[in-house]
Amino acid sequence: MLSDEMLKVVFPLLEGPDLAACMSVCKQWQQLAQDDYFWKCLCAKRWPSTCKNPSPPITYRKLFKTFHKREHRRTLLPPRISLNDLEFYIDIWADDDLLFSQVVPGPTLRTCNWTPPPGISNILKHHLEGPEYKMTLPVEPRFAVPYTQTVSVSVLVARKDSNKVACIINKSMFDYIDRTSYRALAFDYLVFSPVYPFVSGIRAWFSLLFMEHVNENVIDVFGIEMDFCDAANSENEVLWLLDMLDWK
Repeated sequence: MLSDEMLKVVFPLLEGPDLAACMSVCKQWQQLAQDDYFWKCLCAKRWPSTCKNPSPPITYRKLFKTFHKREHRRTLLPPRISLNDLEFYIDIWADDDLLFSQVVPGPTLRTCNWTPPPGISNILKHHLEGPEYKMTLPVEPRFAVPYTQTVSVSVLVARKDSNKVACIINKSMFDYIDRTSYRALAFDYLVFSPVYPFVSGIRAWFSLLFMEHVNENVIDVFGIEMDFCDAANSENEVLWLLDMLDWK
């Protein structure tokens, strides 16, 4: 059995996982490896400034054990609301003409809840089948929009559990039409409750999904899509995001 003096020479040279493993060898090694001096040596390599405090707030062993590994993303707790608690008020305008106006139950917008019509472009099909979380809805009846018209969208969401309403998109224009991906896009910045003062800059994106029209200056809209991919890429993440809105 190695003497304590020899171990005291070796232990400061070890990396954290190896020093922790030494505590499982035998009672002698366990008692010796618990000495905070050895863990201070490790902390001195990682965070030298922590060793300049003559009375550190926690032991060096606890400091190293707590912070030496990069923390992986924590598992998201179940959201406090569900899509069943929500209904969306969606209105789409072309100049002063109302093109689309529906009250949409939350579950109806669940991703992959419908099949797009045949004939859509492969790029758009690939997008809709992609892993990114998106809320989609078929447009029935379909509508056509000339490029010359100014198209805008408003989206409100209501909670059945509290009878409150929040704004997701407030009369935002479809400023960008991507003929490659067959989507017209609009966005607005979400307004969060004052309870979350440091949450900002997160956008709600709204897309018109369209197909080729006999008139190349017109888009033939067959569906709509909404996503929050700036910050949320799953149903639970979207529900947490919506729960944080400024509900009135």
